[in-house]
Amino acid sequence: MTKEATSFVYVTYIASTPEKVFEAISNPEITRRYWGHENVSDWKPGSTWEHIRANDERTVNIVGKVIEFSPPNRLVISWASPARADNPESHSRVTFEIEEYEDMVRLTVAHDELEADGDMAKGISKGWPVVLSSLKSYLETGSGLDVFAKPKAA
Repeated sequence: MTKEATSFVYVTYIASTPEKVFEAISNPEITRRYWGHENVSDWKPGSTWEHIRANDERTVNIVGKVIEFSPPNRLVISWASPARADNPESHSRVTFEIEEYEDMVRLTVAHDELEADGDMAKGISKGWPVVLSSLKSYLETGSGLDVFAKPKAA
């Protein structure tokens, strides 16, 4: 019996260029500035990639494989928690589509092949909006948001 799958899609418009958006997603020195993590890989299809927390512990939070690397318009990666990395059925997929849209960029992030009602689906539905808002802020103003912020108590 197969598990029910779900997906998450987020679209944002950024006053930037496709090259800068693509670099911001794939360059660890930039991802740490708005994401608090570094996306580390040689970015060759089939290679591994790691999502490493940019702190003293350098915890690897997510792992996967590079499926497609087509700068500056498309990046596709698999996505799994390190504890479940050996189980291909636990991997989901993230696709970054970057297209010029008049004098800006339309960034579409599709995270699919997620286990419906699973912890990963619940986490990314809250995580992607703040991370992509931080990316937009970083590219437009030079400062990212605090992606680790918590709601204020009522």
